[in-house]
Amino acid sequence: MKTSSLRRRIAVATAALGLLAALPCAFAQNPWPSRPIRLVVGFAPGGGTDVMARSLGQALGEALGQPVVVDNKPGASGNIGAGEVVRAAPDGYTILLAPTSFQTVNPSLFKAPFDPAKDLTPLAAVGRSPMYIVARPTLEAKDAKELVAIARKQPGKLSYASSGSGTPPHLAGELFKQQAGIAAVHVPYRGSGPALQDVVAGQADYVFDPGIAFPHIRTGKVKLLAVTSAKRSAFFPDAPTLAEQGIKGADMDIWWGVWVPNNTPPEVKARLDREIAKALALANVKERYNGLGLEPAYLDAGAFRTLLAEETKLLTKLIHDRGIKAD
Repeated sequence: MKTSSLRRRIAVATAALGLLAALPCAFAQNPWPSRPIRLVVGFAPGGGTDVMARSLGQALGEALGQPVVVDNKPGASGNIGAGEVVRAAPDGYTILLAPTSFQTVNPSLFKAPFDPAKDLTPLAAVGRSPMYIVARPTLEAKDAKELVAIARKQPGKLSYASSGSGTPPHLAGELFKQQAGIAAVHVPYRGSGPALQDVVAGQADYVFDPGIAFPHIRTGKVKLLAVTSAKRSAFFPDAPTLAEQGIKGADMDIWWGVWVPNNTPPEVKARLDREIAKALALANVKERYNGLGLEPAYLDAGAFRTLLAEETKLLTKLIHDRGIKAD
């Protein structure tokens, strides 16, 4: 056999062996997702963020054909859960659902071994809620404008409750005081429930409530003075906004979103984003959200980044100017 012919046969055989060797790798790379997805929540089971995650996770699991398992990692105002996702492989099998405060507030109040703005990728906003200014039933104010008038006549006499120092209701209370030009005593509690109960009992004058006061508002145990969003709440359309009452620059919503590890493949992020948008439009998801006093609110990655940047700028300055510290 000629040498040239032998060399050709060897080359063909070598190429064929290379193709065969590559086949197992090609078959091993199954399309995403091929196994369950972990949805990390940095708060305990049963709370609003947890219920939101389970509702959204169920809808995503049905659309993706794989279970989406909620993994609660409570502690440090959401930082422990966020850290789990920072350390996770960027393969689309570990994602985070959290309130935006873990990125926009926590870095000003807590030390953490990561920077959420640099070490995680925002994917989409998934919900929002205004806060509701509710007052004890005996307070001589029917709206926020009258509350401000009372506070100006008696500086430092009124008190407002919150779910804890550095929490969104506390920040909303300080923003309100700053923009309205009033003084009031902050009384921090260990959670929104105890804060609300002391307003019902008349031990505190008012509270910025994240939505748990709905039954008490409807039965008259507390007065609803205003909502903190730029537009009126769908749940209480008769309640005016702060801006409608002449208090400008005090709008503040609580937002929730989904983050993924940096370097997650673009095709995985695109698929997740599409399915999140579809899930938020489902009637059963809307019903679960509304039961918590929340509104499904989708923002794509670009709009979500803008929201995070604006919120970070506002709240970082507020924390600095008001000397706010965490509990």
